[in-house]
Amino acid sequence: MAMDRIDAAALVGFALVAASALAFDLDQLVVATGVAGFLLSLAVWRLYGGRVWEALGWLAWVGAAGTLAFGFSGAVSMTAFLGFGLVGAFLLIGGRSGYLRDVWRVESPAREG
Repeated sequence: MAMDRIDAAALVGFALVAASALAFDLDQLVVATGVAGFLLSLAVWRLYGGRVWEALGWLAWVGAAGTLAFGFSGAVSMTAFLGFGLVGAFLLIGGRSGYLRDVWRVESPAREG
């Protein structure tokens, strides 16, 4: 489970979004949509790279950022945020560690006869 260039881009991107949010005192909606857009690009990169479980994990985190953008208050927002976050974390960890099978590639057996 070593870091690759997309993981490094994720760390740098999150640091830049957090720094810009603090430096420019951005609104919650602007920060949440910026994070969601960045996470969506990471999901597309993972999907393009053939790591579908990780792409789905990043996509679940897009949903978590979306709950922040809508700004619901109370238990509904917290439940949705934590639910999306946990599903995304489990998909990322499961895809990286090999617990989730690679069901996305279909290899047909050779036909005899």
